[in-house]
Amino acid sequence: MRTAYLGTSEFAATVLRRLAESPHRPVLVVTPPDSRRGRGRKLAPPPAADAARELGLEVHQTPDVNSAESLAAIRAAKPEVIVVCAFGQLIREPLLSEFLMLNVHPSLVPRWRGAAPIERTLMAGDGETGVTIMRVTAGLDSGPVALAEEVRIDGDDYASLSAKLASTAGELVVRALGLLAEGNLEFTEQNDAHATYAEKISPDERRLDPNLPADALERRVKALRPHVGTYLELEEGGRLGVRDAEAGPIAGSSDSAEPGSIVTEGNELFLVSGKGLLLLRVLQPPGKKPMSAADFLRGHSPPAKAV
Repeated sequence: MRTAYLGTSEFAATVLRRLAESPHRPVLVVTPPDSRRGRGRKLAPPPAADAARELGLEVHQTPDVNSAESLAAIRAAKPEVIVVCAFGQLIREPLLSEFLMLNVHPSLVPRWRGAAPIERTLMAGDGETGVTIMRVTAGLDSGPVALAEEVRIDGDDYASLSAKLASTAGELVVRALGLLAEGNLEFTEQNDAHATYAEKISPDERRLDPNLPADALERRVKALRPHVGTYLELEEGGRLGVRDAEAGPIAGSSDSAEPGSIVTEGNELFLVSGKGLLLLRVLQPPGKKPMSAADFLRGHSPPAKAV
């Protein structure tokens, strides 16, 4: 089918590469303008724009896909269908009515509609998630579903789960477009009563609150690794980044310690939580690279408490 593609993130770039290999290679890729990213805050294109140019696809970068200029560019491409994947811009009329749009969403809707489905899935401790292909409507990820495929979660963090979901998403959208070309793609309405919302990650959610149970803290570390990152706010001031951690039960001398206490046993460092211990495996002091707890203890005095 003659396809246009709206996408932004690395996830969207992976799906785009698979789509470009298929008979439904996009004739146009729409993506946001370059933005400042990374430590150096250098101006860089979105991952989907980089991928599109590598693939030799026409690119239209815009801060508003609903603008007259963007609408003209899409109309000129004459797509039969538009694929939307991790795009990040609200799509309004007349685009919604003028073109059939398929949304590639990394969850099994109606669970985890919204901006951060992968992170929320991991933070909730779900045992499985998946990819859904649905029609784009005015509601937030509430359109009728065409296809869905489950993906098991097995010790994943954001990076590994996102990669698995992106691979599944690429195959699933190619399948959906094939069925659409044959006239065999059918849609089923979602049950709104079962909807949950994956709100955008707030800055405060990066902070590991020691009053929470250790298993919840471990899930948060995984959910925000490596793209956002988590940290402990120290009682003596400053922050200590936590890049890897594992929950375990309270034991030994830690039994009477209050939540927030940081204790050492040999070369290991533990945070006493509201329930259980959090083994701090990989840490990142301010301005330095991530390091093992053993390396951290060789060069730093262990902090006394997190707040």
